[in-house]
Amino acid sequence: MNVLPIPPVIRRFAQHFANAGFSLYIVGGAVRDHLLGLKSEDHDFTTDALPKEVMKLFKHVIPTGIEHGTVTVHFEKQSFEVTTFRSEAEYLDGRHPSSVSFIPSLEEDLKRRDFTINAFAADCQSGRIIDLHEGRKDLKNRTIRAIGDPRQRFAEDALRILRAARIAAKLNFSIEERTLAAMGEMRENLNKVSAERIRDELFKLVLADHPGRALAYLREQGVLTVILPEFKGSDGLYQGGMHHEDVLSHSISTCQASVMYATSLEVRLASLLHDIGKSEVVVPTDDRNTFNKHDVAGERITQSLLRRLKASNEQVKLVSHLVRHHMFDYQSDWSDSAVRRFITRVGLEFIPQLFQLRIADQIAIHGKADTSLIDELGNRIDAIIEARDALSIKDLAVNGNDLMSLGIPKGQRIGATLTYLLDTVLDDPGQNNREQLLDLAQKYQSLLGFTS
Repeated sequence: MNVLPIPPVIRRFAQHFANAGFSLYIVGGAVRDHLLGLKSEDHDFTTDALPKEVMKLFKHVIPTGIEHGTVTVHFEKQSFEVTTFRSEAEYLDGRHPSSVSFIPSLEEDLKRRDFTINAFAADCQSGRIIDLHEGRKDLKNRTIRAIGDPRQRFAEDALRILRAARIAAKLNFSIEERTLAAMGEMRENLNKVSAERIRDELFKLVLADHPGRALAYLREQGVLTVILPEFKGSDGLYQGGMHHEDVLSHSISTCQASVMYATSLEVRLASLLHDIGKSEVVVPTDDRNTFNKHDVAGERITQSLLRRLKASNEQVKLVSHLVRHHMFDYQSDWSDSAVRRFITRVGLEFIPQLFQLRIADQIAIHGKADTSLIDELGNRIDAIIEARDALSIKDLAVNGNDLMSLGIPKGQRIGATLTYLLDTVLDDPGQNNREQLLDLAQKYQSLLGFTS
């Protein structure tokens, strides 16, 4: 494991540097993942060639971050990001170095990196792995440790606080004591970091295999409520009843449980956020707190939170929708009409993800999930789909044009009439035929007080 296998295309890429008298190294996560026996195709490169010298070596080079020494080279139909060895002046804004100096020393370049397990380098020709900060030792001990003074590393870029947690979530590693303490001490610097950068790290964390561990670290150090202040009221909020954890602990447990059933970011996020409305609606009683309509409050809070993080419109819509509907209470005595209305209310395409959220919630509460009722509901939904029952206005045997042929004017009356017809058909699918619906539409106009 002292040598990183170098793909032939990278060897050919590196030969251009060698022919011009320069060196080229693979750095960071790709080397770390190799040492851990993990696959990685994400290669970052560093070199002693200046950006302008790299641009002379290749025909197609994009100056993607040339002020920081980074260019992107297009070589043999691939893109390689290359950064010149550099040292950095003080980070006055907690986000960017006030100046960057290009240096000829790999050793000095590796000193500025964040964690020991990210400070490996591998020669792109020989594959020899260079470890100047005892990164191998920390890998063996499954430890995340900042290089040098952790407070200084986090002062340089506060996002490293979240990156430490994200790596813990990915690798199931522990965060070294001094590094962990510094994360808490420097947490307010995260207020200087853009919402987009926080979002990207948080979303990667939630999608990892061990998000619960990382979220617990962030909670312990007071970081979680800096990046997600909506959780302040959940921390320590007693629930009682069947719940053995406070609201925030349960939210973290549900997010971790979702790993077993959900791979989508949206379900993972909904698992974390599903009870975020409880602190807003809590009403204490003798033996437990009640949280009436916390799903409604949670939908609104989730929308606000995700918009602040600059999530996509689709992510905002889906995650908040799952939060809104996670409290469905199916019982075997539901009528077929009730099941059809459930499908219409939730949306057929969202039901599998809602079921995943419900199962994760059950595991967090009980330690295991009893899926018998969910399975039963799923079977009933399948039967309704197979029977081709109408579940939306577009499934009706009539449309707006048909209603206008009856003399119903275009506008709100058409919409109201179609809604009425769908409501009728949800109760009795047998009425979904053109003649019957047109007759019902005419009678409905009379109920509205309109006469032909």
